[in-house]
Amino acid sequence: MQKESFGPLRFVIAVLVITCCIGCDQATKRLAKKTLDTGRVHSYLGDVIRLEYAVNPGGFLSLGSQLPSAYRWFFFVVFNTLVMLLVTGFLLARWNTQIAVFIAAAFILAGGIGNLIDRVTQQGMVTDFINVGIGPLRSGIFNVADMAVLFGAIALVIFVNEESCRKYESSRKYEA
Repeated sequence: MQKESFGPLRFVIAVLVITCCIGCDQATKRLAKKTLDTGRVHSYLGDVIRLEYAVNPGGFLSLGSQLPSAYRWFFFVVFNTLVMLLVTGFLLARWNTQIAVFIAAAFILAGGIGNLIDRVTQQGMVTDFINVGIGPLRSGIFNVADMAVLFGAIALVIFVNEESCRKYESSRKYEA
């Protein structure tokens, strides 16, 4: 597949993805802080969705929450800031990459910034409030920024792998 070049449209897409994700993330976190009590679970759709307010000092599934606060600050603020700068650099340097890869990277950037805002404004903590599952099989508690990062990462793996497979198949045709 030929790489598309959308020029100004790519900029608009990136800005829309980033501002919508960050805006939705921050608005839902504010709403969760105002309306959800710590320790009280609100159950919906036959307990498939649970809303409960939590602050998370760690990362995904509270990984790193037991680290000393200075290490957590370095990893979750300084290191994540560097990663977000790298993703921004990727978006700028690979402006003409496959549009799906471009959008996936924009989702990763948006989610990373959403959680980074929390870390900087809440002494290293992130607001989480969503839990999904069926019966005893449940996710950890997460937020909209986490969903954006996860969506972007999965999409990136799928579309980069798809592009690699396509290139491999194309090179095999010329060998035969």
